[in-house]
Formats: sequence, C-alpha cells, structure tokens
Amino acid sequence: MNASETTREKLSQKPSAVLLDADNTLFAYEFPHAQASAAVEKRVLADFGIPPPEFRNALKKGRAAIKERLGPVASSHNRLLYFQNTLELLGYKSQIATCVTLEQIYWRTFLLNAQLFPGTRDFLDSLRSAKITTCLVTDLTAQIQFRKLIYFNLDHSFDYVITSEEAGRDKPNPEPFKCACEKLQVSDKETVWMIGDNPDTDIVGARQHMNALTFQKIHPGVSPGKGLTAADITFKEFTELLPFLSQWQHKTSNESEHSAFSLS
Repeated sequence: MNASETTREKLSQKPSAVLLDADNTLFAYEFPHAQASAAVEKRVLADFGIPPPEFRNALKKGRAAIKERLGPVASSHNRLLYFQNTLELLGYKSQIATCVTLEQIYWRTFLLNAQLFPGTRDFLDSLRSAKITTCLVTDLTAQIQFRKLIYFNLDHSFDYVITSEEAGRDKPNPEPFKCACEKLQVSDKETVWMIGDNPDTDIVGARQHMNALTFQKIHPGVSPGKGLTAADITFKEFTELLPFLSQWQHKTSNESEHSAFSLS
C-alpha cells in the first residue's frame, strides 16, 4: 500500500486524539513578533539612546548565546534572558527592572497584534463536538503559552496542554510526545493526528515518536516539508479539515471526498 493509500485509510478512522502546535499554527507569529520587537526597540532607544540596528545586532548575539548555553529547552526561548544578556553585551550590566519592563512590553504588544488564523476556533469547536480529545504540544514556558490561550479565549479548547517547560525538551525531542502519550493514554498503534507548521519539529517529531498522521499548516513564510520532513497532508485553511470531522459529528462519510487537502 502506497503512502497516499495509507493516508486515506487513516483519514477514514476517527483519531483517538488530535495534537496541535500553537505558534504559527493557531495564529500568525511573524507580524506580532515584528510589532513587539519594534516596541522594545523604541523603549530601548528612549531609555538608553541605543539605535534599533545596534540593539538588534546585540539581541541577535545575546539570543544565540542563550540558546547555545541552554540547548533546546523552554528557557532558551525566554525573552527576559534575551534582554538581560543583550544589555550586558552592550555594557549595561544586569538591568533587572528594565529587563522585566522590556519583556512585559514585548508580550503585551505581541498579544495585541496577534490574531487567530481564520477557521481556527471553528475547527477546535468541531473537534469537541466530534468528541475527539485534543492536546496542545508547544515549545516555550507554560506561563506565556497559558497566557496566550487565555488571551485568545482558548483556555477551555484543549483537554491537555504540554509545554516544553513541562516536558523538559523542545520538539522534536521525544519527551514532549512521550508526555502526550502518557496524558492521552494512547499508543503508537492508534490513529493520532498532529497539526503544526514546522516540518522539522512538529511533523518529524510526531511521526517518529507517535506514528501520527501529520498535517502541515501552510501560509506565507511557511514552506511544505520535503522528503522525510514532508507531512502526510498540507492545508492552508482550517476549514479544509472540517469535512473530515463532520463524518464523526453527523455519522456521514461522503463529505470527506470534497476536501482541498494535498496528500503527499
């Protein structure tokens, strides 16, 4: 049986659970990140007179140093550490109050400019209507990821949430997926979906460690994975997934033939 036939067979089976990534899957990341970064640069210019290009260059070095020192763990995404290290590199030592202020500015501006992708809420509601267990599997710390879910009013949309802070490692390390299996009480013999934007972390990780049917969300700035990183299915809008859920909501299967999915 070829890959396409295997995918179609799995699509006909109600998944035991659906796992989803958060950033750049449920909502766009780049625009709010750019706005948040600009707000931080504006504050740094006002407080220290550091031009944005100089601060960006130092931040790039500071971020890289934190990631190299800590490795692929939740704290390696911590903006508080980025700003602390950046200001130290610029010769200002540890500016504790300033670092906290900059982190607050960053995330406040990020959330004010973040928007869910069209159809996200309807898709999550449809999963619940179909009585399919859901689990968010996301990198970064629990505090900020929970804050995002509350901001988007999605704090009741998932049965389980796993952050890399809880799991101890970022995706595609097996630990987040092992944690998901334990919470969901599923095995790699069961049909599980993984929906994410990153082919190297979401797609490869879920396939290797959960034998999941993988879906990659494609939008500007995100390219489909290739070869071993190619998802079973690529899609642009969450509405494309709804026909597959309707067969379990309404006990019909003929609707699934009209999807705009791309099968690899």
